[in-house]
Amino acid sequence: MTQTIAPRVRTLVLLILAVAGALLAGAAPASAHAALTGSDPAQGAVVDTAPTRVSLTFSEPVAVGDDSVRVLDPKGERVDKGDPANPSGTTYSVPLVSGLPDGTYTVAYQVVSADSHPVAGAFTFSIGAPSETTVSVSAQASDDGLVGWLYGFGRYVSYAGFAVLAGGAAFVLACWAPGARVRAVQRLVVSGWLALTAATLGLLMLRGSYTTSGRVGDIFDLELLGDVLQTKTGAALVSRLLLLAAAALFIAVLFGAYARTADAAPDHPGDGDGGEPDKRDLTFGLALGGTVVAAGLAASWAMSEHASQGLQAGVAMPVDVVHLLAVAAWLGGLTALLVALHRAPVETPVGHDAVRRFSRLAFGSVVTLAVTGVYQSWRQLGSWSAFTDTRYGQLLLVKIALVAVMVAVAFLSRRWTRRLADARGSAAAEKAERAEEEKQPAGTAPATASETSEAGKTEAGHDAVRAAQLARQRAATEAARQKRLRDADPNRFGLRRSVLAEAGVAVVLLAVTTVLTQTEPGRTEQDARAAAATSSSAPATGQGSGAVSLTMPFDTGGTNGKGVVSVDLDPAQAGDNALHVYVEGPDGTPVDVPEVKIALTLAAQDIGPLPVTPDRITTGHWSASGVQIPMAGDWKVEVTVRTSDIDQVTVSKNAQIG
Repeated sequence: MTQTIAPRVRTLVLLILAVAGALLAGAAPASAHAALTGSDPAQGAVVDTAPTRVSLTFSEPVAVGDDSVRVLDPKGERVDKGDPANPSGTTYSVPLVSGLPDGTYTVAYQVVSADSHPVAGAFTFSIGAPSETTVSVSAQASDDGLVGWLYGFGRYVSYAGFAVLAGGAAFVLACWAPGARVRAVQRLVVSGWLALTAATLGLLMLRGSYTTSGRVGDIFDLELLGDVLQTKTGAALVSRLLLLAAAALFIAVLFGAYARTADAAPDHPGDGDGGEPDKRDLTFGLALGGTVVAAGLAASWAMSEHASQGLQAGVAMPVDVVHLLAVAAWLGGLTALLVALHRAPVETPVGHDAVRRFSRLAFGSVVTLAVTGVYQSWRQLGSWSAFTDTRYGQLLLVKIALVAVMVAVAFLSRRWTRRLADARGSAAAEKAERAEEEKQPAGTAPATASETSEAGKTEAGHDAVRAAQLARQRAATEAARQKRLRDADPNRFGLRRSVLAEAGVAVVLLAVTTVLTQTEPGRTEQDARAAAATSSSAPATGQGSGAVSLTMPFDTGGTNGKGVVSVDLDPAQAGDNALHVYVEGPDGTPVDVPEVKIALTLAAQDIGPLPVTPDRITTGHWSASGVQIPMAGDWKVEVTVRTSDIDQVTVSKNAQIG
């Protein structure tokens, strides 16, 4: 046995180390999720003379293509010429045709940030004076349609497949060696490998359309696929496929040679193996090789996404690898435990020792997740306010809450584990099994005689259909017997229910994590806001300033429901504005009302309503600062005034902004 296993182990480890070393050697750090921080002409600016080019400045270097930046005239026709150039740092510019007439022009951009995510947007500027335009600035980005949905689903499947593959294998090696002989566990790990492989191939095909046009027909464009292979994300996906080939060899040895050496009675490699050198060598080789493969697969995410960009990328990438491995060990191992509790045959039960080992493994994973998660949160958020002010921070809060729920349910599982250990070999379980054995001969004697008769007929070629029916009945009877025996122990049944609850929360947690990896980090979002506010506060060439004041009477229909509401917007330009609301009674004195809300809508461009909730300053006076108006135009200003719990009314007026 030693002579046949040892060469396999050496071959497996050497192959895995060679592939992983070659792939990870090229994982160099770059710069977080890109955001537009400035432009020339500025957003909403009105310039006196036509510019010769349009420049865009991002928070980090981005990848641009031929159509990454488009400039459209008021009729929707392109007026840019040539490919985007990168004159310096993070600034990209496109030249414009000469002799542009007065009017409002739309700049649409679609680039790929260094952390692999497409970034799209649009803004307008005007030459001479604003005008009507037929261009919609709310066009769908490439990642918003069917292709974007498919890409997001593929990312979810890939994360789930990795967790099941790596965590399921770790559960077998570290917690329950006889699981290598259980068909349900084998199918689970193989399913994880198949899911990750299929998702990786799908992401590779979808990537080109996802970052460019967003059209379904471009999924099979070989030219786009060739372009993807030249990118960092394409290289990471190809690396993942090569590592999955090594993972296939690992699975073959785990469920082949290792399963044959695993004793059916003990539930851990070290229990009752007699110290056989071949088994210890095989276990060590699989543990080492599996860890290297799993780390390589995790690195294929770390080397191409958030961890590889921004602050301390050299530290963040290894931390991200450790974080993903801890996620896989916890969630994937939990899935394997759930399958084992529900599907393991009675002859190979999941003992309390195996559950206790997994409990320790899960605890270590949770501690690791906490430490690495704190570092990642600090790196991606940068401030406490980003938790509530940015979408990334809000999603992170949801993720933290889900982890807390899982940990709480895990404590219930630990209680059931202790009860299972205390009740090992309890009289109730033994009585149920004896009753099942005593009932079986009497209850199945007629069926056995019938089966013997029908088997004879089958052998004679007279009743093959009946034999097949009897075979299915025998299988169903055996499955029912196995389930009754598994359910006979109330402690084991309680453990199964608590583990099932953990797994249900894990499914939602994995979905939130997938969305989180596609969301702009809070630090980047806040930096972009600050840069945009600074840019908008500086007056643009030829841009005027002023304020808009709107006065609207209202009547909510209730007691003291009549009055006048005034809205002041300063400087009434595209960009950052200050808003003041004044409420007066019929006699002109300031009055307080329970609630005042504002909504801004630009119907011509299908923008809005943009909600604004001002803060109360003093009696009859509300204010809001930093009100962002994306572009100039004829905006509808709606004011909702509530004078009691049930009495409210919405009044509106139009105002020319910009």
